[in-house]
Amino acid sequence: MLIIDSQVHVWPADRPDRRLLRDGQGRENSPYRYEQLLADMDRAGVDIVAPSDMMDGRVGRIRAALEKAGHIHTKIMAYSAKYASGFYGPFRDAVGSARSLGKGDKKTYQMDPANSDEALWEVGLDLAEGADMVMVKPGMPYLDVLRRVKEQFKAPTYVYQVSGEYSMLRAAIANGWLPESCVMEALIAFKRAGADGILTYFAMDAAKALKKAGA
Repeated sequence: MLIIDSQVHVWPADRPDRRLLRDGQGRENSPYRYEQLLADMDRAGVDIVAPSDMMDGRVGRIRAALEKAGHIHTKIMAYSAKYASGFYGPFRDAVGSARSLGKGDKKTYQMDPANSDEALWEVGLDLAEGADMVMVKPGMPYLDVLRRVKEQFKAPTYVYQVSGEYSMLRAAIANGWLPESCVMEALIAFKRAGADGILTYFAMDAAKALKKAGA
């Protein structure tokens, strides 16, 4: 199964490898044609489109484009409850976005960590626009949100164990502060809280552990 992040960015002029908006428009009004984007994805064999930029109406636009093109079997995974978290730090360092952000942040569109009611509102909107599944991100600090989403909507619900969560566990294990078994313990916590699926950097480790256990 192939899942693709269909995030649409406004990129600065020093990033010639990316699409540049020259008219000063924000991401909400990006001229990038979803029909073209989705056609490219279809040729690549994409099964699930995951728009991580969280712009209002994004899921609806993607659903409309998929239906128009006859891609009735392509699913949408919405980053519905994506919080403005410090736990993204290792990933941002790795891809260089921490440097480009500078003193800025993404709090203008990512959610307030203190607000769980907004998560339910956003999940409801995305499902109404045609999302097939929703996501809570990050994972461990938001188990309460994960539980509330699953209990209220009963929709396929995923959780993203992000780079900071991975790095904390991996560093603690490497230093002998925690045993390796804590990896599976953390993943089981997501399942127990209601997750139907888990996106994690521990995927290969978990697969090996499950195979060894005969699961």
